[in-house]
Amino acid sequence: MATIRSYPWIRHFLGSPTGHVVHLRHGRVAHEGVGQAFWFRPTTSVLSEVPVDDQELPVFFHAVTTDHQDVTVQAGVTYRFTDPVTASQRLDFAVDPHSGATSTDGRDQVTSIVGQLAQSHATDVLASMSLAQAMTAGVPRVRALLGEVLPADPRLAATGIAVVGVQVLAVRPEKDVERALQTPAREHVQAEADRATYERRALAVERERAIAENELASKIELATRRERLVAHEGANARREAEEKAAAALVDARARAERGRLETESRADQVRAVGQAEADAERARMDVYTEAGQGTLVALALRDAASSLPAVQHLTVTPDLLTGLVGSLVQGALGGTPDGDGTPARKAA
Repeated sequence: MATIRSYPWIRHFLGSPTGHVVHLRHGRVAHEGVGQAFWFRPTTSVLSEVPVDDQELPVFFHAVTTDHQDVTVQAGVTYRFTDPVTASQRLDFAVDPHSGATSTDGRDQVTSIVGQLAQSHATDVLASMSLAQAMTAGVPRVRALLGEVLPADPRLAATGIAVVGVQVLAVRPEKDVERALQTPAREHVQAEADRATYERRALAVERERAIAENELASKIELATRRERLVAHEGANARREAEEKAAAALVDARARAERGRLETESRADQVRAVGQAEADAERARMDVYTEAGQGTLVALALRDAASSLPAVQHLTVTPDLLTGLVGSLVQGALGGTPDGDGTPARKAA
């Protein structure tokens, strides 16, 4: 926006870097360009300031499709003034010489011109399309058409306006129609969501079934292994018992054989001892047979004396003395006594 300073009978104009100023004095161009600074008299000068930067123009309009459905087109047009002098002559961009304010009539005129051109061309395109086609292919087709016809429009070129870009944001039907059109898609999306939910549940059930089957298979496997373990343990126990029984049988047989051998050895020893004792007794009997009565009595007394208690007093009776004397006499004579104790005579 330009800046104007007031002085007595004169003004000073200071332009902006984005405004092309045209200073007419007495109907002729005195100053013209961007960023101008000059003195002027308000009574003899006319000022116009045309923007030279890119201008964004939103465009909204309605169109009717072949199936008599109203649609709203939301677009945006980017333009610039390529010939500011021509634009200042065709459009109202006057600047107040006292305040420096620029008139907005020029911008309103551009909005009306561009909006009407865009609406006329877009309406022709949408009028040949059904609502479904407009919803699906309306945006690219309208964008391509406006991007082609607006830059080449002769009226815009004659006004010094160049369209540098067209954007079509949406082609939308009325709200109730749009809601009705969205219903099948929503139902389809809901159906897909339900299907995904059912599939997820089915998958969860299938996984739970697989987990249950795995658990059951694990239990069966554990039971089978436990059965095998019990069978192996029973077989091992039986084998161990058989081995112990066999070892016990071998041990018993060994003990029996050892006992038999010991018994036979003891029997042989007893037999040998008995035989020896019998031989000794026989020899002793032979000796006793050959020995005389006195010898036998003496031996008997000797054996009896070894087992008799100690004798403190001895009483000698006549009978004992008679027999003893007879024995002595017989021994001296070499005979044997008779039954009455008298010595017998020797045989011739």
